[in-house]
Amino acid sequence: MDALLVLTNVAIILLLGILCSLLSKRLKLSNMLVLVILGLVLGRIVYNGQPLFVFEPSFLIGIGVLALVMIVFDGSSRFRFKEVNDLSVSALRIIWFFMLFSILVITSFTNLLFFDSINVQNILFSIIFAIVVVGTDPGSVFAMIKDFVGERAKKVMGLLQIEAIINTPLIVLIPYLILDLIKNIELGTGDFLSSFISQIPAFLAQIIVGVGAGVLIGLIVFKTMQKVYSHQFSPVAVITAALLAYILAENLKGNGVLAVATLGLLFGNLYVKEKTQLQEFSYMLSNALEILVFVLVGLMIQIPLTLDFFLKSLFLFGLLVLCRAAAVFVAVHKSDFSFKEKLFMSLNMPKGIAVAVVAFTLALYQTVQMGIILDLIVVFLLYSLILAAVVNLFSKKFIQVDVKNMKEDNIPHAKLKCPDPKKIP
Repeated sequence: MDALLVLTNVAIILLLGILCSLLSKRLKLSNMLVLVILGLVLGRIVYNGQPLFVFEPSFLIGIGVLALVMIVFDGSSRFRFKEVNDLSVSALRIIWFFMLFSILVITSFTNLLFFDSINVQNILFSIIFAIVVVGTDPGSVFAMIKDFVGERAKKVMGLLQIEAIINTPLIVLIPYLILDLIKNIELGTGDFLSSFISQIPAFLAQIIVGVGAGVLIGLIVFKTMQKVYSHQFSPVAVITAALLAYILAENLKGNGVLAVATLGLLFGNLYVKEKTQLQEFSYMLSNALEILVFVLVGLMIQIPLTLDFFLKSLFLFGLLVLCRAAAVFVAVHKSDFSFKEKLFMSLNMPKGIAVAVVAFTLALYQTVQMGIILDLIVVFLLYSLILAAVVNLFSKKFIQVDVKNMKEDNIPHAKLKCPDPKKIP
């Protein structure tokens, strides 16, 4: 493909993405929701019998890997072992139960509703989907925090924030481990159990190599950065370290995503000069890729616009909401959260950039099963953002707001006592 055409397509997408982002902000809509819809619309534009926006697989792979590396690194680097408290334990319990219920329920009904037969391959693809849709978006939760005042509100939003930070690297990492397992096992030939057992050493080796690559790069780079900091080069060094960890692990037949997650954990828990500034830089770079990734997800994955698909997917999404509610109520049943607060946490599970990046990179793995899973991931992304937007409109009915603090912050000017000008020296 002509390089000028690629640049033109990218420029048009970025321009339209920026305009849609400004429009969504003005209309108080979810930026991610508008960008995905923009991609779905652009993907259906045809000129002379051909799609108007077409990209080479190598370009898409490059964008996908870069976004994936930055998202995994940014998410894992924000987890602090020393900050594990009651809310962290509750968040881990919610993630564990949500993932468990999703694997049991969503996997089963995905096979029943969308696959012709139940076999090992279909089950593994359904598990990938069930794990991906467990993820919640940290950015959406961070945006909500500023709208709440009071101890109860801060506790609820704090729990959602910790959960979003922890589950981001998990829902990005685990699907690729399962995908590696699918690639390694010769499904449909011979005895599955013996084939599965024979692949366990190679699967474990991928994990060990991935962790080892992350630790090796992390110790070399971050030990140096403990002593030296450069405003110009340190941010670049962090990005380079993340890419090197991924490349090293993949070349050694390990798991690159796990290597980046390990590197992020080291960065978050080791002393590094000006760590906060470096984290903000990685977060800004992740946001810069957001427009391109969300539009390209909608562009690449064209969901079927049929009544049958929407009815089945809505039913499946309803089951996911029930799984989420069950996980929340079971995980925090001994806490002092009220019923309405638990219901608010159950309904608030917006999918974001991590889910979009996973869908974006998995779209390059072209099989019939993966096509079905990707359609479901994109439509669940839309459903979850719409549900979160509706729930947030009525958030004050769910969460007890500190009225006293709100009144103090909104004292009418007429009631303010002004000093007597004659008494001012």
